[in-house]
Amino acid sequence: MPHQDPTHPAPLYELVESVFGRAYLRLLGRPDGGDMVYRISGAVYADVPGDALAPALRHGAKLFGFEGFNIRRLYREPGTDRLHLLTRELVFYTDPADPAMVLTEWANPVDGRTYPVVPVHNDAVNQGPFPITAAFTGPPARAAHGQFVWTLDIPPRTDLAATLGDDFGLPGGVYTTWELFDFMVDEDVVDGCRGRRVPEGAMPVVNSWTRVGPWPPFTGLSEAATHGAGAVYHARSWTLGGFEELELWIKDAVRADYPLYTAAPDEPGPSRTSWSSFWAEQLGEGAITWAQWCEDNGA
Repeated sequence: MPHQDPTHPAPLYELVESVFGRAYLRLLGRPDGGDMVYRISGAVYADVPGDALAPALRHGAKLFGFEGFNIRRLYREPGTDRLHLLTRELVFYTDPADPAMVLTEWANPVDGRTYPVVPVHNDAVNQGPFPITAAFTGPPARAAHGQFVWTLDIPPRTDLAATLGDDFGLPGGVYTTWELFDFMVDEDVVDGCRGRRVPEGAMPVVNSWTRVGPWPPFTGLSEAATHGAGAVYHARSWTLGGFEELELWIKDAVRADYPLYTAAPDEPGPSRTSWSSFWAEQLGEGAITWAQWCEDNGA
């Protein structure tokens, strides 16, 4: 039966002939139009060339746990073959020894000051639109030990000094990082994507993610002043059928303080990063500088 909602993604999914193209769309979101979650769990470590901040902060020190999720859904531009991925992400910095203990402050061992911890809370993080045709295949996948692996190596670069008017302590005010993803799906799950049926629920996916880049902006640490030192994020994530499948401690924290993140966005819109969110919410869209925020908030 035709879908009454003109934004429903199923008609575009049904167009795709390649089993890998269909699997990749399911890796992104649910063709049945429901919300899908990637539950994120990992840690953040100090990356200090030459161990130059020792003994105060040694290379490889575990700074935080990193626990949260990305909630997403697929959205079709009405009357077109264009597909959007609409997401929000909320990830807490947690006690290194207790991943369920959300931190509200952090003692900077370099300057001896304590700063408020600001979680990753980006509304929204959208992708697309992508034109979807019968020939869509997605990026290539590699077979290994009964799984298919999709690898995405992404080197973000943003001139924050130019776009936000603040250098955030970055060399030249330019944010550079690596975002490295491996998405793993069992071969039999991919094989189950054959045919024209629109599947229900979330496809089982496991993801490994690494980010190498600057210190989180709330730490009071400057990449430039620490001679290129920064943070390595290493996490794994896995798909869930929606918000209700998250652990109770996460759901309680979200409902209490971040209720918007119980669902994916309803329509396309501008995206945020940790840096643009910090600039908007902590710096008052440039009312104060990052350096002034550090001075005012470090105790």
